[in-house]
Formats: sequence, structure tokens, C-alpha cells
Amino acid sequence: MNIHEYQAKEILRRFGVPVPRGHLAVTPEEAGAIARELGGACVVKAQIHAGGRGKAGGIKLAANPQAAEAKAAELLGNKLVTYQTGPQGRIVRRLLVEEGLDIERELYLGVVLDRSASRPSLIASSEGGVEIEEVARKNPEKISRESIDPAVGWLPFQGRRLAYRLGARHEQVAAVVALVQGLVRAFVELDCSLAEINPLVTTRDGKFVALDAKMNFDNNALYRQPEVLSLRDLDEEDPREIEASRFGLSYISLEGNIGCLVNGAGLAMATMDIIKLHGGEPANFLDVGGGATREKVTEAFKILLSDQRVRGVLVNIFGGIMRCDIIAQGIVEAAREIDIRVPMVVRLQGTNVELGKRILGESGLAIIPAETMAEAAEKIVKAVQGKMQNAN
Repeated sequence: MNIHEYQAKEILRRFGVPVPRGHLAVTPEEAGAIARELGGACVVKAQIHAGGRGKAGGIKLAANPQAAEAKAAELLGNKLVTYQTGPQGRIVRRLLVEEGLDIERELYLGVVLDRSASRPSLIASSEGGVEIEEVARKNPEKISRESIDPAVGWLPFQGRRLAYRLGARHEQVAAVVALVQGLVRAFVELDCSLAEINPLVTTRDGKFVALDAKMNFDNNALYRQPEVLSLRDLDEEDPREIEASRFGLSYISLEGNIGCLVNGAGLAMATMDIIKLHGGEPANFLDVGGGATREKVTEAFKILLSDQRVRGVLVNIFGGIMRCDIIAQGIVEAAREIDIRVPMVVRLQGTNVELGKRILGESGLAIIPAETMAEAAEKIVKAVQGKMQNAN
């Protein structure tokens, strides 16, 4: 789960991380009032769940409250397109109005889960304000890592070592140690998957301040983080993904036109790969799980076909825990409720496969059968391309 920058900064403030003074605004008038409270000059920042806002015009400087109102009016209610939103962009509904800072340097600081080491890892760099992936590719020597032992946690000597690597002066070390300790505590105590400050800036008067912040949370731990869950902004999420979560389905919307209904995450990823191998583009990741019911499969079909970009559907089921006849009955029930007008290829293998095939065969549905994944992918790509050519 993602949250907004203003929410992440409020969390970091509670954990002792210095952040700029600022408040949330949802109208131009509120932005102007906040600017007056901050002393006039300020920064107006669009709040969407995507990076690259500055390059896309989502962060604007305002010299006075009147300018803050004007900048806010330019952003609120309009679509912001960044490299992370895709061409569809995101509607700006909230703004963070903050004080401006006299910046001396920009640094990077983040805590992530290092899956290879099975523990959190703190990453720091003297190159902040840019994508850390670019720094790692072009200047890997400028990245420092500190592993966090789950048994003992973050240790003060690690903070001091990191402070000196970031170029902190002797009198600044204690502040950096406290800041890093707060970031690590937030990551661990709130079950984060990412806690990032980019940039972490030093000001002309020697302070370290989190100029921007990003926090992601482990969905599997939200049951024990009710406060974090309350920060969820459904306006920033795909309605289909929200609907899928209600039925315990794993659904992620993609940019293609071939809908995928699969049981098992590994098989779903392999299905998307083989569609691309045959020249198609998957429209989604959809895992109905190993213990799906007929009702669950029916809802999965409804969600999948609600995407107007879908021009064909590939059902790829390996019946282990999930029986092929259950999937077949779900497909038939969904077809009775929804007017399916796109080609559908179904590949069933495993438990009760013959019964599943018989259910589909006797349903009267225009289903294209396939025995292998390669055959299924080839058939759905060809059917979708043919349908699009006929439409043109």
C-alpha cells in the first residue's frame, strides 16, 4: 500500500525526522492561507501516488500567497502525467504547501527489504534528488549500504559511520544519527516495504531535513496496522484492483489488451511472458488462487472484462488444489451474466480436466480450446490481432 508525501512526512515527524513546515490544501484558498501562515513564499506540491512530479510540473514555487493560490488553481482538478503514471496520468486532488528551504546539498536515504539477505538494508548516497537506480548504474561507488540485523536492530555506530560517509561535520553527526534511527524505527514498527527520503537536504545553517518522503507498506501486515490502513487513498487506486481485493483476488492492471485469468502467481507471470513472446500484450495480472470458488471465478471474470481495453481473454488453469471443473463452472456462470463479445481461449490441465472440458463443451460458449501454454498464447494473440484488423 502506498501513501502520499504529506502523510509520510507526518509519520516521519512523529519518529523524530525533521521535515519542512507545511500543511495539506484541497482548495486554492486554503493554499493561500497556508502560504500566509508560512510567511509568504512557499512550495506548492501535487499529491499523487507517483514519482517524477517535479519534472512533470507538479511542484511549483510561489513568491507570495496570491501566487500560491494561482499555482494551486493550476494543479487542483487537473491531470498530472509523469513517467510513473503512464499516459493516463493522475488527477490532482490534494496539495502540500510547504516552506521553502535554503538548500546546500541533496542526499539520498532509504530503507528497503534486502530479500537476498532476508533483512532490511539502509541505503544512502551523496547523490540525492534523482532516481537512485540511475546513481547505482552510473556511480555505484557513491552508494553506501548498512545491513540491519533483525536480532539487534540498528546500532548507533552504524549511524555515525553513515553520517561521516554522507559528509556530515562533527557537530552534525548526532543529528544525523537520530534522523536515521527515526527512519529505521518507522520502517520496522509500521511494517514498511520502503521508507525513502529523496532528497534529504542539508541547509545553509547546517540542518538535515527530509525534503521529500515516500513510504510503502506490506499489504500482508495491514491487519496489525489500522492507523496505516486509515491513510489509504482509494482515489489513487484502480477501481478494478479495489474490487478484486474485496473478493480475495490478486489483480494488477497493465497496459495491454489480452486479459489473463490464471490460478497461481508463478503460472500467471509465465502466462504474461508467453503472451509477450507471441507478440501480444497482457492487460492484467489476475490470480484467482488455489482455493477459488465458482462465485470467486465469476467475479474475477466480471472484473477482467470491465476493462474496456480487453480485446481477448486467455484462461490458463492448472488444476491442483483448484479443480478444472470449478473454473469451467465459473466461466459458464460469468458468461450468463456478462455479454462476452471478445475471443476467449481456455487451456485446462490437471484435476478433473475432462469434466471441466465437458462442462465448457456443453455450455454452447464460443470457446477456443488449447492443450499447451504455447498453443493458447498463439491462438489468443492471433484472435485478438484478427479482431482488431477486422475492426479497422
